[in-house]
Amino acid sequence: MTLLRKLLCTGAAIMLSSTLAHADDVPSLKGKRIGITVAGTEHYWDLKAYQGQVDEVKRLGGIPVALDAGRNDSRQIAQIQTLIAQKPDAIIEQLGSTPVLGPWLKKIHDAGIPLFTVDTVSPYSINDTTSDNYRIGEELALKMASDLGGRGNIVVFNGAYNVPVIAIRYDELRLVLKNFPGIHIIQPELHEVVPNTVQNAYAQITDILTKYPHKGDIAAVWQAWDVPQVGATQAIIAAHRDEVHTYGVDGSPDVVKMVGDPNSPAAAVVAQQPYLIGKTAVDNTARYLAGDHAIPPYTFVPSILVTKQNAAAAARELGQN
Repeated sequence: MTLLRKLLCTGAAIMLSSTLAHADDVPSLKGKRIGITVAGTEHYWDLKAYQGQVDEVKRLGGIPVALDAGRNDSRQIAQIQTLIAQKPDAIIEQLGSTPVLGPWLKKIHDAGIPLFTVDTVSPYSINDTTSDNYRIGEELALKMASDLGGRGNIVVFNGAYNVPVIAIRYDELRLVLKNFPGIHIIQPELHEVVPNTVQNAYAQITDILTKYPHKGDIAAVWQAWDVPQVGATQAIIAAHRDEVHTYGVDGSPDVVKMVGDPNSPAAAVVAQQPYLIGKTAVDNTARYLAGDHAIPPYTFVPSILVTKQNAAAAARELGQN
């Protein structure tokens, strides 16, 4: 059992409601400098979580020292080094490759700078604010299995397993499929790329639809995030293979809109609340700096399974209308 699983079982985490998340009981950050280092902001989720952090630091009177690595590991390492040298009151790190960043997160800790993370599990982080990715992975897999009636061949994108939240969602998919022996993952699994994710996913799905040309050969395409879902959905439409449905995670506005289209093969997306996640990470940081050291290791912000049936209502709840 992983550390996160144990914490979930023992209750050493906060499940955050939207009402609590927007409460104005957060201490001031006046005079505090908060370092923010993010892997990149080209994806809707990344950008909104980043904006949530910057906006909340400013709202609380603090000074954000915000650095975007542009999906370049070396650049993010250099930026972390810069932040450590500047000795801010705290640092918030968002996403990135754990094997690459691990030693540098330790350096933040060793420098005596309080470290908080967004979607990054680390023993050096005081608190990680995220979605419950175990629930997300299970919920999406069960939705897909139900839609397929427990039978069919599926295509899976699995090119970002080094990102912990992606790995959790993929592992949950595998766990669920153990109970649906009629569903088979076509091998080899596909690997999405960054950048040009949409175009690359389009090309890969176009190729595999050509390789499996008959209706019934492929039932669904699964993605652990929704940028490749866009390209996959576009490829399915272009190939006139609307019997193939797509499933993903994040809930970017364009994907929620696709899911809501009754004629689109996009069947479901689990929508996170990235702006609220970023805001909450800052609120946890502010409470810690004000002397509250009882903050648990994880704070989970609720997600929403968006389907054809609830897409319009979900878009309103997500503030996308």
